[in-house]
Amino acid sequence: MPLQKLSPEAIDKRLATLAHWSVVDGKLHREFQFADFNAAFGFMTRAALVAEQMNHHPEWFNVYNKVRVDLTTHDAGGISHLDFELAAKMDGLGG
Repeated sequence: MPLQKLSPEAIDKRLATLAHWSVVDGKLHREFQFADFNAAFGFMTRAALVAEQMNHHPEWFNVYNKVRVDLTTHDAGGISHLDFELAAKMDGLGG
């Protein structure tokens, strides 16, 4: 079964369970801040391994101790349950 884009109501309901995440430009969005570059890069490395295991890859951007993450499911044309699963796992890694 193909991945389904979540309705705005379902997104709002799931957002209530994730601190620090919001919807920006149609994508699940969060900015992480770490002590330094090594901590930020370490988080990205751990998150990359999880994302690869899920076969669901983030759009992200790193400058020094900050990592900006945007999640969307291109195959679904928007935010799906996979984005929320990856967001929760990222929170567990460095939230």
